[in-house]
Amino acid sequence: MKLLEERILKDGRAVNEDILRVDTFINHQVDPELMSKCAKDFASHFRGKGITKVVTIESSGISPALLTACDMGIPLVILKKQPSKVLNDNLYQTMVTSFTKGTNYELTLSKDVIGENDHVLIIDDFLANGEAVTAAVRLLRMAHATVAGVGVLIEKAFQPGREKLTDAGFEVYALARIGSMSRDRIEFI
Repeated sequence: MKLLEERILKDGRAVNEDILRVDTFINHQVDPELMSKCAKDFASHFRGKGITKVVTIESSGISPALLTACDMGIPLVILKKQPSKVLNDNLYQTMVTSFTKGTNYELTLSKDVIGENDHVLIIDDFLANGEAVTAAVRLLRMAHATVAGVGVLIEKAFQPGREKLTDAGFEVYALARIGSMSRDRIEFI
């Protein structure tokens, strides 16, 4: 998506060859107009695939996922990074390693919101190593749901995430694919 690529070049900042900061328009401050256009692109691409719910992982994927769900007229389910202290007996849980933070966390899904009749679209902000999406897929499989595809705003195509997901049989649709980057330099595929 040319609009997203232009915004990344204008306001994104490559810290090094692995980290891209998009704080001013995606994950700290959100540009709702840009996210709305990204969501329309996701919805258009995945329309007609029998999707019953959109799923994302808190927190940076929420805005594009919510707007995609709105555009498709279906519910959004948010996978939580912290289990509830009081509502923890009816959850599917799995561990995931965060590429950005270099830490492990427990990802949770309430058993009440996804079931075997759900065909799910996963939306996230970044795809790097594919660990977060792989953990989301594990939770969805525990619920006996199926995955229609994965939509990401920004793919770091020089990392193994896409290959890992496509090798597992999932369609990956990225709005911006970064081929390489280094401090203050970003090149798209």
